[in-house]
Amino acid sequence: MTLGWKPRLGAVRLEGGGTRFRVWAPHARNPAVRLVSPVERRIPLAARSHGWYEATIDGIDPGARYFYDLGEGKERPDPASRHQPEGVHGPSEVVNVDFGWTDDHWHGISLSKYIIYELHIGTFTEAGTFESAIAELDRLVELGITAVEIMPVAQFPGGRNWGYDGVGLFAPQSTYGGPDDLKKLVDACHAQGLAVVLDVVYNHLGPEGNYLRDFGPYFTDRYHTPWGEALNFDGPDSDQVREFFIENALYWVTEFHIDALRLDAVHAILDQSARPFLQELAAAVHRQAVHLDRRIHVIAESDAGDARLIRSTDAGGYGLDAQWNDDFHHAVHAALTGERSGYYHDFGTIAQIAESYQHGFVFRGQYSAYRRRRHGADTRKLSGKRFVVCVQNHDQVGNRMLGERIDNLVDFERRKLAVGLLLLSPFIPLLFMGEEYGETAPFQYFVSHTDPGLVQAVREGRKREFASFGWKGEPPDPQSEETFRRCVLRPEQRNEGRHAALYDLYRTLIRLRRTLTPLAELSPETQNVVSAPEADAFTVVRTAAGESIAAFFHFGESATKLPLPRGEGTWHKCIASSDARFGGAGDELPDQLPATEQRPLEMPPGAFALYRLSSEESTA
Repeated sequence: MTLGWKPRLGAVRLEGGGTRFRVWAPHARNPAVRLVSPVERRIPLAARSHGWYEATIDGIDPGARYFYDLGEGKERPDPASRHQPEGVHGPSEVVNVDFGWTDDHWHGISLSKYIIYELHIGTFTEAGTFESAIAELDRLVELGITAVEIMPVAQFPGGRNWGYDGVGLFAPQSTYGGPDDLKKLVDACHAQGLAVVLDVVYNHLGPEGNYLRDFGPYFTDRYHTPWGEALNFDGPDSDQVREFFIENALYWVTEFHIDALRLDAVHAILDQSARPFLQELAAAVHRQAVHLDRRIHVIAESDAGDARLIRSTDAGGYGLDAQWNDDFHHAVHAALTGERSGYYHDFGTIAQIAESYQHGFVFRGQYSAYRRRRHGADTRKLSGKRFVVCVQNHDQVGNRMLGERIDNLVDFERRKLAVGLLLLSPFIPLLFMGEEYGETAPFQYFVSHTDPGLVQAVREGRKREFASFGWKGEPPDPQSEETFRRCVLRPEQRNEGRHAALYDLYRTLIRLRRTLTPLAELSPETQNVVSAPEADAFTVVRTAAGESIAAFFHFGESATKLPLPRGEGTWHKCIASSDARFGGAGDELPDQLPATEQRPLEMPPGAFALYRLSSEESTA
């Protein structure tokens, strides 16, 4: 294995001795490194071309803390700081990158095998640290999870935050345990066969501790985002801005052995250059994957419905590996809950869920009443592994006023129906922490800013965000520690009553997904989706390697009859959500039915069932 990329920014310990400090600071006047511990010392930086400055200093050991002195009384943390033990306003710390990795055997896994579990370090466990998360990995493996997605961990203000207010993009959050403890978590995941996805934010920085403007033209007023000024990815001096963020991506996948990057809200990465930043980023990560002999993926979150993100560069795309598919979530949520406000206005029909099964996006150029324009793009010839789907995630739960999970919005049978729609889909499924057992704790928005004016602005901003949904009442105070504490998971619930039944359902579906070839084959082209609007239902038949399965989804309030597809042999039941084992009424569907006859299957209300075509009996 060759390293390929080597770190260029920040304080880097050199093999021949000494520590090299390198920073892009065209706005600075005679910048210097000011050491604040273990002894105070000021070392001027030598100017290089295009606004770069650097110096190699002997006698700097790990643990030394420093600021960059930018002149005119400005002392700032390193934009590429590896550790901020005193928070976003404090000095940066030189770190020792050596770590006792035990994952030499690990080469990553293909995207088609990803079953993602999204978690927030601060609320995943009572302790809320990287190290405490390690003890929970066994139960994720038992569930059948293959990839852990960690919400952003770049250093943010205080100790409570979703992570999207990060400002120290190279520094794992100090209150979570810092860089070494994050490496311990990644190493432990790999030992358990779990890939690690890291959520990174390249569309904005948080409002507190964001000192990039003091260093150089990282931002532009040519565009604006929901969070203020946009980052400068296509204007004057944008080459250096791009280098900073590409360096960050390569840093995570190389020094921390991260297996995939989830890029937050790429529709807010505004770039009209001939070679888009996202394309350049994906190419750099994929080159590094070859050097490291590992599978490393780049996954986008986008609100634009733009299939170019995941098309190959040869086909005029950006070459990313996958993207989140909000259309699937919105279609399922609206159909099951009846909600039609905000962006759910465009959704609500069962046919739209069937459309998503068949095509990925629901909107592929049709008119969107919510957006008041056409939306989405053609998704033909795109594999199902290009789309990440969910029925819950941090956004869709946390951006509700009260942070309610779907368990609070639908009855238990339709809650199980949502599980079936997710895990029997031909896409990469994502679970949000706790959903596998029906966690009752909400996931609400929380921060711990130190500026009272900023805190008030956040409170008012949250209220404005909820206006289009028509929700009544007062949102929880984002600054309150109580808001944060009520979001901590209580995983012991998974052993109780309906929680245990739901957990069993998730675990069984995941096992079937991994063992039945037609479910493991993520290609919409290998399936046939048949809508039955008069019955509030649709059927999916998927075939691969000579095997066939049929999945039946019924949304109606009363029982209905759905025809089993004809074939040679016998249809054997694999699983049904109405079974008593999964907390259903126990009105058992037949274990087997002849495929040579067009016999109807009597589906209970709000239920799903999966059958396999075979001459042998099947058990769930």
